[in-house]
Amino acid sequence: MSAEGPRELLGSSSMTEERAMEAALRPKALSDFVGQQTVRRQLSLVLESSRMRGTTSDHVLLSGPPGLGKTTLAMIIAAEMSAALRISSGPAIQHAGDLAAILSSLTEGEVLFVDEIHRMSRPAEELLYMAMEDFRVDVIVGKGAGATSIPLELPPFTLVGATTRAGLLPGPLRDRFGFTGHLEFYSEAELELVLRRSSMMLDMNVASAGFAEIASRSRGTPRIANRLLRRVRDWALVHGVHEVDRSTAAAALEMYEVDERGLDRLDRSVLEALCLKFKGGPVGLSTLAVLVGEETETVETVAEPYLVREGLLARTPRGRVATDDAWRHLGLTPPERHPDSLSG
Repeated sequence: MSAEGPRELLGSSSMTEERAMEAALRPKALSDFVGQQTVRRQLSLVLESSRMRGTTSDHVLLSGPPGLGKTTLAMIIAAEMSAALRISSGPAIQHAGDLAAILSSLTEGEVLFVDEIHRMSRPAEELLYMAMEDFRVDVIVGKGAGATSIPLELPPFTLVGATTRAGLLPGPLRDRFGFTGHLEFYSEAELELVLRRSSMMLDMNVASAGFAEIASRSRGTPRIANRLLRRVRDWALVHGVHEVDRSTAAAALEMYEVDERGLDRLDRSVLEALCLKFKGGPVGLSTLAVLVGEETETVETVAEPYLVREGLLARTPRGRVATDDAWRHLGLTPPERHPDSLSG
C-alpha cells in the first residue's frame, strides 16, 4: 500500500471513479460543511458582506495539512458568490506568461483557485501582486532594448490560494490576502459527522460503533475518512454484510493495513526500520527513506507529520528517533535510554 493508504489498490479507471466519488461527497454550501467552525464563521461573514455590498469577495488564503477541505471551501466560495470557478496549481504556473494567460481570460467576479500556491515561480508571484491589488498586469512585449510594457486591465476577481506550507509563502504575497484561514485536524466526533453524511450519500447502513471505528483510524482528516468508508463499503458488499458495525469496520480496515491508530504500511515500515534495525535511532532521514523504499520527501511529508503528532517519532539534531510509545505500538519492549536521547 502506498503512502496514501488504500488508494494504491485501485487501477487508473477506478481512480477516475474514486475522484468522481470524492467530488460527489464534497459539501456544496457552508451550512453543509462539517468542522472548522471558526474558519467557517469568519468566511461566512466575509462572503455575506461582499454580497451585501454587491462586490467580489476579498482574496482568501487557506492553509493547513492536506485533506482538510481547502479545495472544497474554494468551491463553496464560488457557489456562495454565484461565480464561476477556475482551478490551477502553483507547480503549473512556472512563468509569468502562464499566469498572465489565466488572469486575462477571467470573467468579472470569477473565483480563481490556486492550490499549493507557495510553489508558484517568483516571476509569477510578482505579477500576481499587481493583479491582486489593482486588477491589472503589465505584459512585456518584445525583448531587450525594444521591449515594451503594455498594461492590461483585469475584471474584478477573487483569488483563493491554498497551501500546506504557509511558512514558504512570501510575506508580500501573504499580506495581499484579505482573509486568511488555517484549517485544523478534525476531532473524532467531527469525523463521525462527516462519515454519517457520506454514508447517506453512499446508501450505506452503518451503526454508530462502525462510524466511531472508522473515525478513530482516519488521522483527523475527512478525505481519509471518506476513503476508508468507501473501502469498508466494498468489504461489506463482497462479504454480504448489510449493516457495518465496529467489528465489520475493523476487519475491513485491517485487510487494507490500516491499524487501530490509523497507521498504514509506510508508517509501520518507518517505525520498524527505526526499532528493529537501528535500536530506535537516531537515524538520518535519507537512510530511513532508503530502508523503507520511498523517496525522502515522501517519508518527510507523508509519514513523519502524523507519527510526530501521535508521539511515535521524534526529530532530534542527530536524526529520527522512535519513542517508547512506538516500541509498545509494535509490541516490543522499549530499550533503556539516556534521559536526553529524545531532546531537540
